[in-house]
Amino acid sequence: MRQTIIIAGKEFRDGLRNRWIVAISLLLALFSLSLAFLGAAPTGAVNVDPLAVTIVSLSSLSVFLLPLIALLLSYDAIVGDIDRGTMALLLAYPVTRWQVVLGKFVGHCLLLALSTVIGYGAAGFALQLTGGASPAAWQAFALLIASAVLMGAVFIAIGYLVSVLVRDRGTAGGIAIGVWLLFVLVYDMGLLAVLVADQGRMITGGVLNLLLLLNPADAFRLLNLAGTPGVASFSGLAGLAAQAHLGPPLLAVALALWVAVPLSAAMAVFSRRQI
Repeated sequence: MRQTIIIAGKEFRDGLRNRWIVAISLLLALFSLSLAFLGAAPTGAVNVDPLAVTIVSLSSLSVFLLPLIALLLSYDAIVGDIDRGTMALLLAYPVTRWQVVLGKFVGHCLLLALSTVIGYGAAGFALQLTGGASPAAWQAFALLIASAVLMGAVFIAIGYLVSVLVRDRGTAGGIAIGVWLLFVLVYDMGLLAVLVADQGRMITGGVLNLLLLLNPADAFRLLNLAGTPGVASFSGLAGLAAQAHLGPPLLAVALALWVAVPLSAAMAVFSRRQI
C-alpha cells in the first residue's frame, strides 16, 4: 500500500507541475459559471430553484466533457512511460505492476476530483451568493459532483485498459477518442434507433434497464437527471426513470462496477506484458 500511495502522490504532483489541475478547473469553472447564470437567469420569474436548473445543465455538460478529459489524462499513462523508458526504471524498484497501475489511477482520479470540485463548486458558490438554494438542491448538487468524479474514474480506468493493450501512444490516442465517441454519442443514437424500430415488441423494460446500465454515461445521466425529484421535474427524464426502475443505489453500483472491471483488466493485462 505504501508503494501505491507514493506512486499516486508522484502522479498528482506531476499533474500540478503540468498545470493539469489549473487547466481542467478553469475549463469546468468557465462552462459551469456560464450555464449557471445564463441557464438559471429566467428562474426568478417562475419561482424555480436556480441550482436545480443548473444541475440539469451541468449533468449534460459532464456527459460530454468529463469522459474526454479523463481519457486524455489516462490514455498514455502506461504506454507513454514504456515509450519514454521510465516504466522499466520504475519496475526496477520493489514495486509490483498492479501497484503501479493502481497508484497512477489513484493519482489521476485525485487530479480529476480536485478539478471537478473547484470547477463545479465555483458555480454553486456563485449561485449561493446571488440568491441561495434549497437544501434539497444542495444535496442534488453534491450528488452531481460525487457522481461526476465517479464517472471520470470510469473513463480513467477505461483509458488505462487501452494504455496497456496497445504498443504506441498514437494508437492509444485514437482508440481513446473512439471510446469517447462510442459511449457519449454513438451508443445513445444507436439505442434510440433500435427502440424506434422495435416499437416495444422485443425490448422489454428489463432489457432497456440492461442497455442503459451498459453505458456509464447513461447511468450517470439517469442518476443526476432522474435521481432526485427536484431535478427530475426539469430534466425530462422522469418518465424514463419511472419505466426503467433504476434507482440511485443501483446506478451508483453500476458506475462502481464500470470502474472496477476495466481497472482489474488493466492490471491483469499489464502483469503479463513484456516491457
